[in-house]
This record gives sequence, C-alpha cells and structure tokens, in this order.
Amino acid sequence: MPAENLRWGTLEALKNSPKGNISFDPYWSERGEVSQQPDDVSSPASQHAISLLSPKAMETAGCIIKFEEEQRAKAKMALKLRQEMQEKLVAAVASSESEQLKRFEELMELKQRQEYQSMRDMMDRETKESIGRQEKLKEEQRHRMKIMNLRLRELEQQRLREAELERQRQADGRERLRNLNNIQEEVLQLNQLLEPSTQAKTDLPVTSLSSYSTRGNQLCSQVSEVVRKTAEGDFPSVEDMTAAERSLHEMRALIRMMQEEAAKAQEKKKKDQEEEEARKKQAELQAQQEAQQKAAQSAKERAQRKDSTMKWYKELQDSAAQCAQSFEQLNSPKDMQTKKLKLELQKAATIPVSQIASNSGSQLREIFDKIDKLLSGQVVVSGGKSVSTSQHPQGLDFVAYKLAEKFVKQGEEEVASHHEAAFPIAVVASGVWERHPRVGDLILAHLHKKCPYAVPHYPPMKDGTPVEEYQRILGYRVDDSGVEGQDSFLKRMSGMIRLYAAVIQLQWPYGSKQGLVPHGLNQGWRWLAQMLNMEPLADITATLLFDFLEVCGNALMKQYQGQFWKLILLLKDEYFPRIEAVTSSGQMGSVIRLKQFLQTSLQSRQISPPKGQLSSTFWRS
Repeated sequence: MPAENLRWGTLEALKNSPKGNISFDPYWSERGEVSQQPDDVSSPASQHAISLLSPKAMETAGCIIKFEEEQRAKAKMALKLRQEMQEKLVAAVASSESEQLKRFEELMELKQRQEYQSMRDMMDRETKESIGRQEKLKEEQRHRMKIMNLRLRELEQQRLREAELERQRQADGRERLRNLNNIQEEVLQLNQLLEPSTQAKTDLPVTSLSSYSTRGNQLCSQVSEVVRKTAEGDFPSVEDMTAAERSLHEMRALIRMMQEEAAKAQEKKKKDQEEEEARKKQAELQAQQEAQQKAAQSAKERAQRKDSTMKWYKELQDSAAQCAQSFEQLNSPKDMQTKKLKLELQKAATIPVSQIASNSGSQLREIFDKIDKLLSGQVVVSGGKSVSTSQHPQGLDFVAYKLAEKFVKQGEEEVASHHEAAFPIAVVASGVWERHPRVGDLILAHLHKKCPYAVPHYPPMKDGTPVEEYQRILGYRVDDSGVEGQDSFLKRMSGMIRLYAAVIQLQWPYGSKQGLVPHGLNQGWRWLAQMLNMEPLADITATLLFDFLEVCGNALMKQYQGQFWKLILLLKDEYFPRIEAVTSSGQMGSVIRLKQFLQTSLQSRQISPPKGQLSSTFWRS
C-alpha cells in the first residue's frame, strides 16, 4: 500500500508539471505524419500535434497508458465486485427484511392469538361466572320453592286439621241432634201411654192418671225446650243432651211407676179372667200350631231355594276349577316359546278390559270386537304382535279364564274407586257373556269366590279351619302383614256388588239376541229376596244392600213395580231393625245411608237412575 500511494503521488506530480500539460496523440504513429510546433506557439493546430519525445518518454507514456488501462480494468473489476457485493448486500438486506417481516407477522399472529385466547379465556370466565350465577339463582329459587312448598303443605295440613275438626264437630253435633230427636220421639211415645184415653182400660184411679199425665207433659215440655234451641240451625250442646236424657230417664221411671201401679190394680182381675184366659189359650195354641206349620213350610221352601243356590254356586266353582286345570300345561310352561305365547295371550285378554272407559260408544265397540275376535279364535294384534287362541290347544280356556278374572278384578279395584265405571265395564261383560256364555259362568265363579255375598252366601266356619283361611274364604285379603282392614274390605266388596248390579240390568246394544239378557233382572230379584231371608251381618249387609239398590233399584222398580215396593217396605219395617240390632255404634255409617235411602225412596215412591248410566246418545259418540 505505501508503494502504491507513492506511485499515485508521482503520477499526480507529473500531471501537474509543465510536461504534463503537453498535448500528444497516442496514436500518432498510425497516422504517418508528425507535426512539430514550437513550444511557445499556441494555435488550434498545435492540439493535434505532438512533440517528439525521447524513447524514455515514450515508454513512460506507454506505461501510463497501460497503467490507465489496468486501472480502468481494475476499476471495472472493483466496480463489478462492488456491484456484486452490493447486490449480495441488497439480497442479504432483503432476505433479512423478509425474515424480519416474517418474524413481525409471526409476532402479530402470536399477539392476535394471545388476544383471541385472552378474550376467549375472559369469555369462558364470564360464561362460567354467568353459569355459576344462574346455578346460584336456580338453587335460591329451588330453596324458595322448597320453603314455599313446606309452607303450603303446612297450611294445607292446618286447613285439613281444621276441616277435620269442623267435620268431627259437625258429625258429633248431628249425632247429638239425631239422639235428641230420638229422645224426643221416645218421650212423646211414652207420654202417649200416660194419656187418660190410653189408660182408660186400666183400673187406675182418675187422680193417679191425671198426675201421671201432668208430669209427662212437663217432661215433654222440657225436651221440647231443648229441641227449640236447635231450630235455628245450632247443634245441641252436651248440657242440652244431659238435660234431655235426664227427662227421658224420668219419663221411663214414671212409666214404670204407672205400670207397677196398673199391675197391682190388674192383679185383682187376674183370678176372674183365668177361665177366660184358659179358653183363649186353647184358641191361641191352635193358631200357634197353624203358624208353626206355615213357618215350617216357608222354612222348607227357603231351604230348597238355598240348596238350589248352593248347588248352582258349587257347579260354577267346579266348572272354573276344571277350566283352570285344563290349561295347566299352558299356565306352567317349560319352554321359552310357550312362556312367550302365554304372556301374549294374557296381555291380549286383559289389556282391552283395562282400557274400558266411558269416553265414547265407538271405543267400547272396538274393545268388544277385539275381545270377541280373540275368543272366536281369530288373530288379534296386542302390543304390536299378532296372537290367536288357536296357537295352542289350551289357548281358548286360558283366555276365557283370564278374561273373566280381569272383569271381576276391575270391579274389585276400578269400580270400587270410581262407582260410575261399573256401567261401561258391565255392558262389555254382558256382551261377551251373550256371545260366549262360558265366559259369563267364569265371571260368576270368580265373583262368587272373591265376594261370596254376591251368591248370596255366608260361608260357615268348619272345624279345624284356621282363622286366617276362614277370613280368606269370607273375601278378606290375607298376606304376611296380616288381614286387610274393614274399610278396604268393604270398598272391594262394594265395587264387585256394584259391577254385578250393573251387569244384570245391561245388554250389549249390538248383540244378535235382542231382548235376551244372559243374566238379567230376575237374578237381581232372586239375590235381593235371598238376602232378606238370611241373618244380617254387621256392616256388610247394610253396605251391600245400599250399593245394590243404588245401582239396580231403578231398574227393579220399573220391572216389578208394586211387588218391588212391597219388598222394600218389608226391608224397612222387618229386616232393617234386625240390621240395627247387630250393628255397633262405630259401624252406623252404612246403616244410616241405607235408612235414609229407604225413607227417601218410600216417601217419593221413586228411585233415581244411577249416576254413570250409559244413555242412548253415548252409543252415537
């Protein structure tokens, strides 16, 4: 580098020297002529002329030219290298800028993702917080609803307790009022015994009769005063009842005193009347013998009717037992296919009966047609599957038995809870009975087995029979927990009797035997007459008579007219007192219902049609 700098310095000095200002043509030798001009001549021509130089100068000029060419070549090379370097630098800068741009874009994308993720996290947090707030609000709402339900339940329980107390108060008040009326009735009746006109045939003195009558009227006035207090709608108080009962006891004592005095007075006449009484006794003995003969004849007739009924009852039970035995193989299947067929047949028999309702006549007809087809051996669809009794030799017996059992079960459960349901169930049962009499016999067999009072029959307790087994024979449900309660038992018996009372008066409107009922009202008359010839049972007899007459009384009234009213009068005057005699005070509800029904019916000489009875318009629906 120092030598190079020195060379350039030398060339710069030469350039600035006087000789360096000499103009010369480097290519003079090519033109073949030399123009010589003096150094001090200045003219345009001197610029194209060159002075003759020495060989050394020429060599120097050649070196200079060569040097310039080399320098130009080097400059070109340096320029080229510089350009290449510049291009590389530009390319490197461009590449660096491109990478930086990519990094910048990646950074921006990263920031966007981070912002997006941050926003999403924030939204998730807000969503979670919102869900948490909603859950909290829901929980608070549930808590409030729970508290509100508890309060409502407490209020309802309080209302029920108050209603129960009011009902009990009303019931006690009505019971006291009935007792008061009975006391007044008895006092008035006893007072009639004290009237002089009544005692005219006695031998008591007139003064005694007058004093007894006066005191009797005073006691009647005391009781009437108590009754007058209840005329405005109030029930008698316990004190009022005590006063009335005291008057009744005093009236009874007064009657006893009068009777004792009358007995003493009549004792004198007794001897005189002995002969006459002997003659009367002979006549009475003869009349008694005739009455005994008539009673024996009547008892014989009742025994014959009872024997006939029991024979019929036993035949039905034997027939049902034989039917159950006939499908024992199907009822206890060993292979899976038979088990499946048994289940399908049972569903096909019982499900339509469960669907019976008083919605429309067309619906009842569809149900009846389905049952009729099944009993006729045709294919029916049940639960989406086709099934027929012809698929098994014992299929028809099995279906008939299960169908009859289901009808009776509907009376035991559905009719017991909803009395009006008796009529749609009964009319379908009557139609099936008409088309398939064997099913009707099975219905009676199941009904008599579950409710022997529908025969009517009170099964006696045989020696050696366990108490629980006897209760089961009487119709009670007995399981591991014990015997069912009386209310539940009466409710089931009531449902089955109501179903029976509906069956005997209904006929399937689309039957082929118009006018013929398979088990008609004559059976209802037989049942009612035989009930009145049997000793009443506490609670049961009154309940069943009321249920039967409420459902079937209107139909029996229209059919038998005057004979029916004679039977009802016999029931009220002779049989009802026997029911009261065997009924305790805690079982009076059914007795009171029957008494009110009989009184209302006899007074109006009319029995209203039962609720739920199917009208002619029903069958057009």
